[in-house]
Amino acid sequence: MPASLENWIDGAACPPSTAEYSTGINPSNGKPTIDIAASGDADVHQAVTAARRSADAWRHHPSAERGRILHRIADSIRENADHLADLEVEDTGKPRATALGEVENSAAYFEFYAGLVNLPVGDVLDVEPNQHIFTKREPYGVIGVITPWNVPLNQAARAVAPALATGNVVVLKPAETSGQTTIALAELASRAGLPDGVFNVVLGAGSTVGTAIVAHPDVRKVAFTGSVRTGQAVGRIAAERIIPLTLELGGKSANIVFDDADLDLAAKEAVRAFAANAGQVCSAGTRLLVQRSIHDFFVARVAEIAGNLREGQDVGPMITRPQFDQVQEYFDLARQEGAHALLGGSVSERPELSGGLYVQPTIYAGVSRDMRIAREEIFGPVLVTLPFDDEKDAVSMANDSDFGLVAGVFTKDIGRALRISDAIEAGQVFVNSWSTGAVQTPFGGHKKSGYGREKGIEAMHHYTHLKSVVVVY
Repeated sequence: MPASLENWIDGAACPPSTAEYSTGINPSNGKPTIDIAASGDADVHQAVTAARRSADAWRHHPSAERGRILHRIADSIRENADHLADLEVEDTGKPRATALGEVENSAAYFEFYAGLVNLPVGDVLDVEPNQHIFTKREPYGVIGVITPWNVPLNQAARAVAPALATGNVVVLKPAETSGQTTIALAELASRAGLPDGVFNVVLGAGSTVGTAIVAHPDVRKVAFTGSVRTGQAVGRIAAERIIPLTLELGGKSANIVFDDADLDLAAKEAVRAFAANAGQVCSAGTRLLVQRSIHDFFVARVAEIAGNLREGQDVGPMITRPQFDQVQEYFDLARQEGAHALLGGSVSERPELSGGLYVQPTIYAGVSRDMRIAREEIFGPVLVTLPFDDEKDAVSMANDSDFGLVAGVFTKDIGRALRISDAIEAGQVFVNSWSTGAVQTPFGGHKKSGYGREKGIEAMHHYTHLKSVVVVY
């Protein structure tokens, strides 16, 4: 019988009030992993109450000591990297090297924000000689965080580290299928000296636990990462309550390659852009726009490189059964729309992977801008390719999307790179590389990709609100 994964509330493991559990499944082999608490409203209330009780003390905790605690959390993550990677692999099935990289990145968040706890938090305004006017940034209090299943530990660290650094307390709900590393993070944080109640984790379904967190009257701000549809549902509740949100939603990011680019580099980066984490990344570069003069040659080169990827070794499985089914629906849709599969277009044919949720890395040519596979987020290792004529055409095609999370530009012309970067409607533009950037780089989207920013110093502004103080003397 698998062990049980319990909530983490007020510095201790807590069974769900519902006494109900769901069974986790390793998507790489279909085998059960652990029984996961299926919590309810009462568990959320318990966690929020614990957080609220600890909020004032943590807010007024000496900032230098807050920083030392965050540093110790970063050290503890690194010291337990192998264990955390094992848990991440068990929950998500991703290659171990990928999991280890995400563990290191998670430590980097706590390390980065540990160094920013003494960042200046306001300004003095020179208005009148008999007035002293200043601004100050203050924590909201209880922050509700809802994270997805694609990079569980990394997503938790990305939100929790700046929230704690700015004096907030957190109640976090991970995806119901992949909470092991988030619970482990909370345990490590407690051992590192984080006071009880400052970081709480409640496991369960989004429709119950997630809704209860957003609706709870003591939750003062919410950070959500996930689908557009769920983000809209979260937004409706938040709008009714008039609380701020950070929303990091979907993407259908354009990767633009001009004929003067370093084509070997661009081809390798194009594969990384759509196949990393088996395409289960909001910032995946899944629309490859190639200048017409080199389109066929370049796309063939991308297909050649991608064809060497090995499912189960270089590319992990779809992390959930619904996502596995959804990608197959898009394979069927691509055939109906008349797209040509240069590579893949099916589930994995490797017999040793038959128990897992693996699909083939897939590249489609003969795609038009109005096809659904060119417009909708598939969230799998699926790339569509389209030719363009010139800069104006490339920008028009890139911006012809409901999303605006990330874009890439490959060219040796720095002037062109800057012109395209200015014109693209996206929160991040990568030039001659495809990367979501370091923890110092603000991250977030335009249009239906969401609003607000995670990462970097900018995130600290989104986890605080501004107060003006006017003293007349």
